Amino acid sequence: MHFSFIPYGKRAEVELLIRDMEAQKHKLIMTKDKQQKAMWIQGQVRLLPFGIYEYVFPKEDLDKVLTTLQAKNIAYNFKQLPLKIIRKFLKLNKIPKYEEEGTYLWIRDNVSIFPVGIREDLELTDPLLDGYRHEAI
Repeated sequence: MHFSFIPYGKRAEVELLIRDMEAQKHKLIMTKDKQQKAMWIQGQVRLLPFGIYEYVFPKEDLDKVLTTLQAKNIAYNFKQLPLKIIRKFLKLNKIPKYEEEGTYLWIRDNVSIFPVGIREDLELTDPLLDGYRHEAI
């Protein structure tokens, strides 16, 4: 799962948030028949064009990531047409409705988040992991 957003605030504090996001560990759930196992992976932050950041994490943690970054707080004065063009250019979908439960302990002091969109990853069967299926992060 990819969450794209534009952070704004004091550069040092934005970088502190990005550092916390990169240090976050997530469980990547893998399935084979009816068996399940998990592998711990680290969150990834990527820098896209136009100052957009993308956080990459397992889809099971979508609600928690969106709650932590308060993705519902959208700047309403931002024109929708440029946002649609940016989403189309980056192949993103709109932010889905999500359950607000739990947050990560990321330092967000004086940093605002403008959510842009999400992108879902495909699933793959990994021959190196004994044929377990998981999200292709």
